[in-house]
Amino acid sequence: MSWEDQHRRTRIVHTVLDRAARDPHSPDLFRELPDLQRLFGGPIGLLRALAYRWNNHLAAKLDQAQIQGQSELEAYLELAAEQPVLRALLDAHTHRDETVLAR
Repeated sequence: MSWEDQHRRTRIVHTVLDRAARDPHSPDLFRELPDLQRLFGGPIGLLRALAYRWNNHLAAKLDQAQIQGQSELEAYLELAAEQPVLRALLDAHTHRDETVLAR
């Protein structure tokens, strides 16, 4: 993947998260994103990438929680508070593909 494609992927992620901040259930979240199909394989691929992002951040939070004596639930809730739009988007669209389900 070229740097240009990586930057396009990042712009798509930011665009979708910006739209989701207004309404994570909006049918327009994935519209008019010309490179979505090519770079992510469509909306499901983007949702998988976002779920991967969530899971990476959650894994780091869980490691940190273990060191600090926090519970897994506290770590999860902390991350959900830090990234409410990402969590809301994933929660709103897990029905599209059950493999997208994040922890």
